[in-house]
Amino acid sequence: MQVILLVEDEPLLSALLKQRLEKEGYAVLRTGDGEEALALLKKEVPNLILLDIILPKMSGFEFMERLREDPQIPSIPIVITSNLGQETDIEKGKKLGAVGYFVKARISIEDLIAQVKSYLNQN
Repeated sequence: MQVILLVEDEPLLSALLKQRLEKEGYAVLRTGDGEEALALLKKEVPNLILLDIILPKMSGFEFMERLREDPQIPSIPIVITSNLGQETDIEKGKKLGAVGYFVKARISIEDLIAQVKSYLNQN
């Protein structure tokens, strides 16, 4: 079973995404902050990370920077879901290694799930 790490601090959206992903047959690890996500990655390596950018304690961008600096954590595809939709934010996310960047207000849950499936099928 493929595992997705969901890093989202908005409880309702996090619960909804977890439910939909599990319905599609994925195992979902869920956390609301970047520090805890890094700790989870020491225990289990997911097939994909769904990452919000605006998080408590550590931004999603900082999480990605720390992830790249840690040689013990293998390369994991990251899909960003954020309310930050400026071109500079999207470019920064992709420069840090995101395989996808979706603005929450512009994508439906169904389309996001379809994109997740597509990324997982590529790897």
